[in-house]
Amino acid sequence: MTRKFNLFIRDIRNSLSGVFNLTRSRVAPGLVSLCSFVISVLVVLSNMGGAGVGDIRNFETGKVADRDVIAGYPVSYIDEEATRIRMEDQERLVPAVFRYSREAGMEARDSWNAFCDFADKLAGNSAAASFRLAIQAEYPAFFSNETIAAYVAAPERAAFRGFGLEALDAVLTRGIFSLNNAEIKNYNSDAVELLNPSGFGTGWEQMPYSNIVTSDNVREALEQTVKDADMPVSFRMIGADLLRPFIKENVFFSPPDSHRRAAEARERVAPVIKYIKKGMKIIRKGFVITADEMQALQALHLSQSEKDPRNVIGLVLLVSLIYVLFIFLRGRLVLGRELNDSESYLLSALACLYLTGAVLVKNISPGGIEGVPAAIVFPTALLVMIPAVFMGSRLALVMALAFPLGAYLSGSFDTTSYIFALISGVAASTVLKDAEKRMDLIKAGLIIAAANCLAVIVILLMRGAGPADYPVMLFWAALNGIISGMLVLGILPPLENALNAVTPFRLMELSDLNAPILRKLFTTAPGTYSHSIMVANLAEQACQDIGADPLLARVGAYYHDIGKMENPSYFVENQTDHNKHDDIAPRLSATVIRSHVKLGVEKARSLGLPKDVISIIAEHHGNSLISWFYNKAVQKEDQVNAEDFSYPGTPPRSRESAVVMLADVTEAAVRTLSKPTAAKMEKFVQQLFSAKVEHGQLAESELTFRDLETIKNAFVRVLAGYYHSRIEYPEQKPDQKKERNGKESREEE
Repeated sequence: MTRKFNLFIRDIRNSLSGVFNLTRSRVAPGLVSLCSFVISVLVVLSNMGGAGVGDIRNFETGKVADRDVIAGYPVSYIDEEATRIRMEDQERLVPAVFRYSREAGMEARDSWNAFCDFADKLAGNSAAASFRLAIQAEYPAFFSNETIAAYVAAPERAAFRGFGLEALDAVLTRGIFSLNNAEIKNYNSDAVELLNPSGFGTGWEQMPYSNIVTSDNVREALEQTVKDADMPVSFRMIGADLLRPFIKENVFFSPPDSHRRAAEARERVAPVIKYIKKGMKIIRKGFVITADEMQALQALHLSQSEKDPRNVIGLVLLVSLIYVLFIFLRGRLVLGRELNDSESYLLSALACLYLTGAVLVKNISPGGIEGVPAAIVFPTALLVMIPAVFMGSRLALVMALAFPLGAYLSGSFDTTSYIFALISGVAASTVLKDAEKRMDLIKAGLIIAAANCLAVIVILLMRGAGPADYPVMLFWAALNGIISGMLVLGILPPLENALNAVTPFRLMELSDLNAPILRKLFTTAPGTYSHSIMVANLAEQACQDIGADPLLARVGAYYHDIGKMENPSYFVENQTDHNKHDDIAPRLSATVIRSHVKLGVEKARSLGLPKDVISIIAEHHGNSLISWFYNKAVQKEDQVNAEDFSYPGTPPRSRESAVVMLADVTEAAVRTLSKPTAAKMEKFVQQLFSAKVEHGQLAESELTFRDLETIKNAFVRVLAGYYHSRIEYPEQKPDQKKERNGKESREEE
């Protein structure tokens, strides 16, 4: 754990020093990354300004517009005038609130009781004529002569007090309303709301105007009450006339309660929302501007948010994070290795292109539902598939998460666009995991198209879209995926050549044994060709077992000895009966042997082979010593410099290159074994590996001891199958067997 942490810190330190010091090998990638970063930041910040309505002071209601104004994004706003009208209409539906006055009711009862007391007092001391005159004098114009005469003459007059109180209570409980049309004209014209109808508590009751009692119809209410009650005929005849003078209004309009109810009604009113669709023409040039158009223009103008410093800082940090993680830190955190220059160029360009392209297509809408078109017409899958091909699915998945998020936070994508781009990008990052043929790109495009269609269905269901929206959106979603696959198919070859990068598709093409250079190797150096095929088999199997790139190892093994084509007869695998090194000095022999590495690198560059393959060619011998000729030179010369007999390369810096080195030395050395068995080969291979470790040839390759053990087992397994035991034919004569065994022995040497 400590060793891994130290390596991690070392990688970060080396990466940061490579960027900020701009050393000779990192000047170009650093400048490209910096330029891409600046462009991305500027594009993102420019997109924060909104739709670009501009100055609206020249627009006025009733004035002819001098230019068109088109909404660059969807906007919703509150129509203040329509909302005000809706509130007023809702207020008019609110009933006026009335409250009981208990004092007024008690006053009416007291007045009736006072009248009855006065009448009872007169009845005992006065004649009938004096009784009538006294009442008229005390209550002038209260009653008619007929009503007083009937009251005085009534045999049950003493019980009239109770009958009157009962009738008064019935009418007063129902309520005698005091109506002022000026006060209640702005309220509901069909009903009123009565507080505390029972006289107690805080109950509410709505009553239609047709059911309320006022001073105008109180006599009718009294008559009906008396008529319906179980009272003597004498009281029913004059009860309404007797009680009418004592009835007073006891229900009055309550402005505070009414205003509060109106305010509550206004609060419950939903504002009138108007929508401006993206691409909608708000103002038309040459037409008179209406009030509604001016209101929409002002809403669009106000929706352009100012650049909040916090938003600016956040977006700059977001873009910076993307570049630091994937470019400035050289990919170590994601890929587990350092990005090369071409990969830095590619990621810089893709990050800049995505953010810039998202801003450019923001106003493009092929039709359909708002929010979806911006993502549907933008090839997120294409820009994710490219790093998936060049740098693997893991980094592509991270880019699939980062790219849509950057576009969403910068305002180029809305929520539905972000969802679509995210699903499309994640699908694109995974479909090429095991792709080896270019035709797989077309299949990948179809899979992405299916994922896009699924994303669109989810989005349309979330938005509650109608059936008519599905065909158009599904068409664009499928077209996006298919075109992305086709574009990758067309873009990859020039990108592979321009970046000189390794991709599975290019490696598959280079692994074709019918390639002209390999056919030439077979013709001019057949022994080297056979050796390369065997090395490729060993390296491929070992890389599969340790989790390295088997295809890269196989191609590197095919081409690792192409430098031997210049002088094939100086290499033992191509010699038949005469060894040319017997005729020249050891120093010259070492020079010829050493040169095949340099010649191979030069030939690989002229063929345009990828850098990773060239690295394998340059590193397959490392800087190891050519011990055979060095020892011969030591025997013949007094002073011998070991560097003159060492290969000019560097030790392998990748696992694939190290595996090819081990496969190369193993295949060549095992040929010298007599009657190789699995146990003998395992011991011999272990000695070869130990020698490479001891001489420091694997120090930079990141191979672990567990990897070396796995590689050794893979080599032994393949070699044991190749050097299997032969059966003897029963009909062979002893001299034929002896001749055959001798021939096999020479072949093994």
